[in-house]
Amino acid sequence: MAKTKRKQSTFERLRRGELNRKQRRNLARRLAGNDPGLTIIHTNAGGIDVGNESHFVAVPPDRDANPVQEFGCWTADLKRMAEWLKACRIDTVAMQATGVYSIPLYDILSGHGIQVVLVNAQHSKNVPGRKSDVQECQWLMKLHTYGLLRDSFHLEERMEGVRTIWRLRDRHVKDASRAVQHMQKALTKMNIQLANVLSDITGVSGQAIIAAILAGERDPWKLADLKHEMVKASREEVARCLEGNWRDDLLFELRQAVDSYHFVHQQMRACDQQIEGFWPACRPKFWRGPTSQTARRRLPPKRQGRRGNQRKPGATNRPWT
Repeated sequence: MAKTKRKQSTFERLRRGELNRKQRRNLARRLAGNDPGLTIIHTNAGGIDVGNESHFVAVPPDRDANPVQEFGCWTADLKRMAEWLKACRIDTVAMQATGVYSIPLYDILSGHGIQVVLVNAQHSKNVPGRKSDVQECQWLMKLHTYGLLRDSFHLEERMEGVRTIWRLRDRHVKDASRAVQHMQKALTKMNIQLANVLSDITGVSGQAIIAAILAGERDPWKLADLKHEMVKASREEVARCLEGNWRDDLLFELRQAVDSYHFVHQQMRACDQQIEGFWPACRPKFWRGPTSQTARRRLPPKRQGRRGNQRKPGATNRPWT
């Protein structure tokens, strides 16, 4: 029985330095045609087609015998790409902002002194022209050479950490919402209609009752005594809503949801502490902190009602009377 030919990985193919048939055929066709009649803005421009496993990089044909080369996504190959671009006298490159795959490449190229232009993929598609998958990098290089691409917005380096932690905290907030829905679903399965008497099951009364249920309390009247005095529902109404079935599988589901809710809130507090640690570096230069005058400044008094403008009995609005 003949053995099935194993497909080479990207790492093995790049180490051998060989191109497949399709790549050789596409590289034989040159994108450069007649002069389009546009002014060259960036003489030393390059283009990068960002991928998951590898990146295709294009430089002007007069800079290297192989103007289009493929590099892997690992750090060693990214550094080799930056050195090759510097050897080809490339000082600016254009690449599409393809999610998180372009972030390590952007950091390494910027560290080597190469200006990176992150292009919105929709903007590059609006430019008329034909291109194939292998020639995507050449197409970006050509557009960038004539200044037809616009750079995307970049945060300052000191704000990158704040944005990362803030987006992480936003995901934790959404996870907390899903955990609350999970708790509500488990309570509904047990016919514990806690949401009918409490506006928020994550409040003081709701969490106290749920903690007592998980601790083993089953008496609805004792559970109703745990409600806060500000709850509008009566003790009897709360107790009637706490009569349900106490299946082990539903109690386990409720415990998992409660543990997830508290764990996510712990993660949110850790994010808050991390963001506070970034504040000294992110504080604006003109910030001087609260002064003594602003600290002593009080809010203006509330405006009085219009009782003073009410007419007295027998009075009239006519000025001539």
